[in-house]
Amino acid sequence: MTDTYEVVVVGGGAAGLSAALVLGRARRSVLVIDGGEPRNAPAAHMQGYLTRDGMSPAEFLAVGREEIARYGVELVRDLAVDVARDADGEFDVTLGGGRRVHGRRLFVATGLADELPAVPGVAERFGRDVLHCPYCHGWEVRDQAFGVLATTPMGVHQALMVSQWSKDVTLFLHTVAEEELADEDLRRLAAAGVAVVPGEVAGLDVEDDRLTAVRLADGTAHERSVLFVAPRAVPRTGLLEQLGAELQETPFGSYAVVDATGLTSVPGVWAAGNAIGFGEQVVNAASGGYRAGATINGELLFADLDAAVGVR
Repeated sequence: MTDTYEVVVVGGGAAGLSAALVLGRARRSVLVIDGGEPRNAPAAHMQGYLTRDGMSPAEFLAVGREEIARYGVELVRDLAVDVARDADGEFDVTLGGGRRVHGRRLFVATGLADELPAVPGVAERFGRDVLHCPYCHGWEVRDQAFGVLATTPMGVHQALMVSQWSKDVTLFLHTVAEEELADEDLRRLAAAGVAVVPGEVAGLDVEDDRLTAVRLADGTAHERSVLFVAPRAVPRTGLLEQLGAELQETPFGSYAVVDATGLTSVPGVWAAGNAIGFGEQVVNAASGGYRAGATINGELLFADLDAAVGVR
């Protein structure tokens, strides 16, 4: 048996919950499918969300789930593993547990996964004193001794950015050769006071559960209390690809092409959050979900009205 909803939301993060809240308040039948793997789970807090600055991601999601439940939105903990568009332009979604659901419209907020550099200690410290986003964590670690781990020449950009929060910044070239750095990059690094250290990073030194140094393969250790890294973004676009949605290649992966409301190239399918871009923060994702939810509701309303009066 297949349960039918007006809107199926895949992804229970900020974007998905926001869309579900709008649609639930619009008296739509909504199912949220949540795999329980939010991108910001390693972080103890989130920043830059007005009135929610410093709130833990776990608490934010818990409050969001409580809010959508007030309006009859159903949430299921599972993964959407398959999706197909039927002859009527609606959608059949298969869950990992075998359940099948049907939605007149589909909202995809599956986000992305961060693939961390394969340096011992990085994964264990990620979200604590190994960080990736200065806007998310820069204020909390301001004026400390920063390290930046380069895995591509783009590490220069990250080192220059974090110098806004500390004047003690060291760029570890790691797998990047010195000759890969442009003269302009070297001049900017010098102007920002960023030290450049060649050589591969072998691991991190930790004492009393705190990062104390970055250790190179030659055995030298550089005292640092914070290390910024640049994870490789792996967008979770499998469902969108199954539907044939147009994707756009960027330096940070391939993401869904959407219009101003979040509508993809597939009629009836919207997307928001990190499914449409690497830099979508929690506040952006929530905004995108709200916009998409309101648009989907209006689209359904007028589709039903037009059907009632025979308008093609």
